[in-house]
Amino acid sequence: MTAAISVRGLRVTRGGRQVLRGLDLEVEAGRVSGLLGPSGSGKTTLIRSIVGTQIVAGGNVSVLGLPAGARSLRRRVGYMTQAPSVYEDLTVHENLAYFARIVGVGADRVSRVVERVGLAANRDQVVVTLSGGERARVSLGAAILNEPEVLVLDEPTVGLDPVLRRDLWSFFHELAESGTTLLVSSHVMDEAARCDRLVLLREGSILADATPDDLLSRTGTDDLDEAFLELVQRGTA
Repeated sequence: MTAAISVRGLRVTRGGRQVLRGLDLEVEAGRVSGLLGPSGSGKTTLIRSIVGTQIVAGGNVSVLGLPAGARSLRRRVGYMTQAPSVYEDLTVHENLAYFARIVGVGADRVSRVVERVGLAANRDQVVVTLSGGERARVSLGAAILNEPEVLVLDEPTVGLDPVLRRDLWSFFHELAESGTTLLVSSHVMDEAARCDRLVLLREGSILADATPDDLLSRTGTDDLDEAFLELVQRGTA
């Protein structure tokens, strides 16, 4: 399949420490790819490199055939940061209406997105009064307003209850079926099985890049948590 995101020899250094160690990666178009690994493995740094907000020491990253961060990608790529990136003194609707004007979509789209991220009951609630999970959903809503071709989500389900997590993953797959490419980071291994493909990251290097079934077969394990541990042990043996 066509790669929507291509990473070649990516190196990132921070504070004299190499955070990403010459990564090579392709993210297939129209799929849900999971970027998994423990905290500090380099997931957020890789994501920032893909959306063009990270200074890199070497290598290159392209998105939809263009250099990461290119001006022409701004309306084609959606990005949800790990920390909610919305205005706390505005309501849910006011936030999304503001971002809708920036990306050039109408009020009808705002209403649909509020419903889609499960915040209809909080439409007129000021963001500062929302829970952490609700604020994350406002950020997700802002990221999908303009129906981006590529959607990059950094830990989008942190702090959400199991039902909402299930619903959001169903939503992610609906977006992929409509042609959107999704790269979703997580440190929760039980979310791995929800992805079409997995990239397992540890200490700035890729341990594996395969489908969930392939990983289980390769490691001879029964669940993906065990598969990750097996790969870690092999890598340090």
